[in-house]
Amino acid sequence: MDAKSIHARLAAKFGEKVTAVNLEVASPFVVIAPEAIVEVARFCKDDPDLAFENLMCLAAVDYHKETPPRMEVVYQLLSYKHDHTFALKVYLPRENAAVATVESVWPVANWHEREAYDMFGIAFAGHSDLRRILLPDDWVGHPLRKDWQDPDFYNGMHVKPTPQMAERFLAGEKIGVGPFDFTPPNRHVTE
Repeated sequence: MDAKSIHARLAAKFGEKVTAVNLEVASPFVVIAPEAIVEVARFCKDDPDLAFENLMCLAAVDYHKETPPRMEVVYQLLSYKHDHTFALKVYLPRENAAVATVESVWPVANWHEREAYDMFGIAFAGHSDLRRILLPDDWVGHPLRKDWQDPDFYNGMHVKPTPQMAERFLAGEKIGVGPFDFTPPNRHVTE
């Protein structure tokens, strides 16, 4: 089924719950009203003509300069049976962004949604275990938000490069920023 046919099927079934469409991009998509995402996701998986049994990826995007600012959740779908792909998107307000989990439709959403929560602060209502997955539990903030500012320290450790590290880098030394970077020629490392 091509993107135009997939859109037509979703528009016929869900009407105004499909709020926008773009089929002229590399990954064609429809925008779904946030309150309808679980219903639409379930249909995408269960409808025999769509059969999107795989949630390949769930990603988040921060459009902080848009008017009004918004977060976007992108659901990349794949049908093994029909060998077609399609994307669903949900637009959320940037502050207190929240949408229902699709974990009951695609169990793999568990980890994807936890990552979007951890990195962007998007809450997934009804999620079975919504907690950080990449950062420590006591980390403050969400580092993939566009307005993120790195803290100077975390639990007494430098997060930002020290002035000495910056000077070495600007002098041409090939270094990393971590304490375990032993890539030569790190002259500061004694052997």
